[in-house]
Amino acid sequence: MQFQQLQYFVAVAETRHFTRAAELVHVAQPSLSQQIKALERELGADMFLRARGNITLTDAGEALLPLARRILADADTARHEVQELVQLRSGRVRLGATPSLCTGLLPDVLRAFHDRYPGIQLLIEESGSHDLVRELARGALDLALIVLPLPPASPALTTVELLREDLVVVSSPEATVPGRGRGGVHIADLEGERLVMFRHGYDLRELTVAACRSAGFEPSFAVEGGEMDAVLGFVRAGLGVAVVPRMVAARSGRGLRVTPLARPGLHRTIALAHRSDVAPPRAARELQRMLLER
Repeated sequence: MQFQQLQYFVAVAETRHFTRAAELVHVAQPSLSQQIKALERELGADMFLRARGNITLTDAGEALLPLARRILADADTARHEVQELVQLRSGRVRLGATPSLCTGLLPDVLRAFHDRYPGIQLLIEESGSHDLVRELARGALDLALIVLPLPPASPALTTVELLREDLVVVSSPEATVPGRGRGGVHIADLEGERLVMFRHGYDLRELTVAACRSAGFEPSFAVEGGEMDAVLGFVRAGLGVAVVPRMVAARSGRGLRVTPLARPGLHRTIALAHRSDVAPPRAARELQRMLLER
């Protein structure tokens, strides 16, 4: 049984005329008749009673007609759904990002994407780079914004560098700025300071701790284990200082003093990643383009 045969059968059933049915489906009448006969042979029953000037459905034809109409309707629905996806009218994008990027980089880009493609559902997974790499590998994400370099033994990912961001020191306005205040805060100035530190698994935690150890000291924590919003709140309350991305500090609002790190400072490289063996869906590729062109 062929899809085209069902189209011809429904046309004849609705017009009760082979010639008019052929005109309706834009095919020569002999070809339509041949396909109807082939359908009848396939099903083992006549679909029509053919009398001069009178075409009626047999019992078998009556039974097939609602099923054929349903199949054709389902095909039209499938065609429409695919076209909607192709034209970015519906669908979804599963995007992973570190919490600091959800706070700093993504809001403006996601707003622009949503304004352009309001039918696309955005699903955001907020986690550290190590967790996001694992989620990409198992197919739970289409794209992820991660911090380079990739963790050891990472799966095969395609990465495109997005930006290189400076880190800064944030403190309460009432607190004393660490160090001598000339040319920014040196990493060595953080020795003895009480740091508000992110939870384990945060790239910022690993980067800050590694920089302190390279400067010859072990950092002291006033509070540790927080997410980005919690860390900023603890700093506002005067519990200590924290090292955060410049974009996050710029968006953090009132209640924080922002001090740059002295040269060479600390930086992090943000990349957009997806699995190398699977092309992202169309909507994800469009979001990728907007992130790269932001």
